[in-house]
Amino acid sequence: MFAQVNELRKWEAWNPWGKIDPAMKSTYEGPPAGIGAINRWAGNNKVGEGSMTITESRPNELVRFRLEFLKPFKGTSTAEFTFKPEGSQTVVTWSMSGKNNFMAKAVGLFMDCDKMIGSQFERGSRI
Repeated sequence: MFAQVNELRKWEAWNPWGKIDPAMKSTYEGPPAGIGAINRWAGNNKVGEGSMTITESRPNELVRFRLEFLKPFKGTSTAEFTFKPEGSQTVVTWSMSGKNNFMAKAVGLFMDCDKMIGSQFERGSRI
C-alpha cells in the first residue's frame, strides 16, 4: 500500500480524479518517489489544475503532500495518508486539510464539499 501512494506514477492505477477526466494530463518532476516527488495535473473543470509535492515520507507509516490548486480556484492544502498494520492487513487513512479563502467559503455555502470530495476519497480507497 505504501508504495502505491509514495510513488506518484502509481497513482494512475487508482486515482479517482483520473477516472473523472481520462484525458487529464499529468507530468512528474523530481525523484520518482518520496520527499520532493511532484505531480502536476491539468484536466477538465471537474479535476481542475494544480500540483502535489511529497513533503514527508516515512515507510509504511505516513506520506504527506502539499497540494496547490490553480483551477477552478486557487488554494493550498495538506493531504496525508497514514498506514496502520492490523493483523495481516493495513488500515489506510486519507485526509486533507487547509484554510478556506473567501471564494472557497462562498462555494461552501452552496455546495456540500464533504459530499463532493468524500465520494472521490471513497473511490480512491479501493487500491
